[in-house]
Amino acid sequence: MFIGLVLDGSVVRPFTVGMAQLLDRPPPAPAAPPTVAYRVLAEQLRRDVLDQRYRNGQRLPTEAELSRDLSLSRQTVRRAFQELVAEGIVYRVPGRGTFAYDDAGKYLRPTGSIEDLMTIAVDTELEVIEPPTVRVEIEAAGRLRLATDEVVTITFRRFHEGQPYCLTTAYLPVPLGKGLFDVPELTGVRVHQRMTVLSVVQALVGTPIAGADQSITAVPAPARLCTEIDVGPGEPVLRIDRVYFDAEHRLLELAVNYFNPARYSYRCQMGATQQ
Repeated sequence: MFIGLVLDGSVVRPFTVGMAQLLDRPPPAPAAPPTVAYRVLAEQLRRDVLDQRYRNGQRLPTEAELSRDLSLSRQTVRRAFQELVAEGIVYRVPGRGTFAYDDAGKYLRPTGSIEDLMTIAVDTELEVIEPPTVRVEIEAAGRLRLATDEVVTITFRRFHEGQPYCLTTAYLPVPLGKGLFDVPELTGVRVHQRMTVLSVVQALVGTPIAGADQSITAVPAPARLCTEIDVGPGEPVLRIDRVYFDAEHRLLELAVNYFNPARYSYRCQMGATQQ
């Protein structure tokens, strides 16, 4: 037996215990990490922005206002704002304040590289609407510079958080496109998959896709896609066409994408050419 002292919170009390009992005690469960104050605030502000509380150029509360109203330090508030700026949800104007982007709440991912396009399966899902088929498509064959009018086509939707935001039809040269028939995930319809057709195409080619020629325009929604991405007939939708090529500039795929503008926003950053 021995006698010692143990700290219980801020109270010091004596105790008597056998050494065997002490050694047999299981280690205390680790305490749950405390919720960091700036993350709690960032989540609150994030919800407010996504709920459209700060629309049409309305300014968010200032650091001083939030610090006073919520009894938080200015540093805590500043870190919360920095997190939202990094996510692309808000932007800050020196001397004016913090504002929500007009496209806040829509699906937005960097698409500045082929690798970016292949990683959209991280937070979106693919659903095949029309499995791979060989058919005559004169316009698509021409854009792929083929000697024949036959191509392999596949049509699919992409979902983010359970909502369809994009309908895509991909066209491939027949010798390459026939490889899609051997991918089970692409032959079943209305099944959600965490994958991209572009990654399958790259695997079939056997070498990295080097790049894509891209065109972006707004068009009236074709009737056939209205129910697929929840838009009304004739409503404006975003159309993005991409023609992918390899390092030798051989054309591999034409992808015609239609986006619901209420659920998707395309944003890119441009820099000045170095002199």
